[in-house]
Amino acid sequence: MFSLQDTGTTPADRAEKVAIIASMATSVPTPSAPLSHAVLAHVVTPSLGAPHPALTPMAFVQAVVRAYQQRGLSPAQALAAAQIAPSAVQHSQARITALQMELLCGHAMRELDDEALGWFSRRLPWGSYGMLARASISSPNLGLAMARWCRHHNLLTDDIQLLLHSDARRTRVELHCLRDLGAMQEFCLLSVLRNLHGFASWLVDTPLPLLQASFPFVMPGHAAVYEVLFQAPVAFDAPLASIELDAHWLTQPLVRDEAALSRMLQRALPLQVRPYRPSHDLVQRVRQALAAHPQCAHTADSLADLLHLAPRSLHRQLRQAGTSVQQLKDEVRRQRACTLLLRSDMPLKRIALACGFASEKSFGRAFAQWLGVPPQTYRLQHKH
Repeated sequence: MFSLQDTGTTPADRAEKVAIIASMATSVPTPSAPLSHAVLAHVVTPSLGAPHPALTPMAFVQAVVRAYQQRGLSPAQALAAAQIAPSAVQHSQARITALQMELLCGHAMRELDDEALGWFSRRLPWGSYGMLARASISSPNLGLAMARWCRHHNLLTDDIQLLLHSDARRTRVELHCLRDLGAMQEFCLLSVLRNLHGFASWLVDTPLPLLQASFPFVMPGHAAVYEVLFQAPVAFDAPLASIELDAHWLTQPLVRDEAALSRMLQRALPLQVRPYRPSHDLVQRVRQALAAHPQCAHTADSLADLLHLAPRSLHRQLRQAGTSVQQLKDEVRRQRACTLLLRSDMPLKRIALACGFASEKSFGRAFAQWLGVPPQTYRLQHKH
């Protein structure tokens, strides 16, 4: 058993806390019936209203306020931190900015010491969701990472259960309620599934296309939020909450590692508060260049020449994007190695050469450092 308190309160953890819940506070469609200027004036302050549009439903704010009420505490400081007037909370058709939602949730999670913000019968102390990410990051592929995330989440609470089902065509993550969540049901189910979807997309640096998202409650007045958050058809009044995706995504190797996770957590807010977008354009260009010539041991100089950049500029821009030439080389080699191990019968020596290694021995050492097991063991464990 692990401790819920072992992740500390570093800046990375603090950023992560806000992101876990604020991931649902992304931009949503403009309400069909525009609000009066009088209502909006109570919600969006000049300092937070531009350039951020006020599109996040007030229902999410009401859920956070409800978490305070459950504990007999006042949400006044949290609302003030987000510059939301208390009188505006009752305007169910009002909207706030994503930035305001981030500030509100960040303050509430610290003040309540509950990353679930009142969803469950016991609190999820500071650092709980960070452990889910850390427990998943060493997985060899997305399927195992998602399975670990779900399994570890089931250890955190007895109120819901996450199950991952897959066949040859579809994968479905089911969220089962084990007790009546009452007024917190919508906020909980939406948040948990959105968090998993966003984190999984980050792990493979691709916005994972969902086939459908489903929820076991009546369509809310802000239903348009859901299609924007999940970028997929959404069903209400379903038997249970779930998200579905094509099963082939489970075999995708992760393109992230522990170092990338630490960097992501330091910059978690821009990553989590909107539908996932792939990494910096230059990062993608470097990945594509490396993938196009996997047998060539590219150097920073050769990459810079290929991309028409000065080497110093290449290093600087990659550093600003939170990565490096060596890290991207390792990611591309790792992904190619995993693909060849699982989808071919190619001998290890040929795989080593195909991935740019001088020998099978050097390939084996690097692979064991990446995934914790030798390549032959990985092939035996994961090839079907």
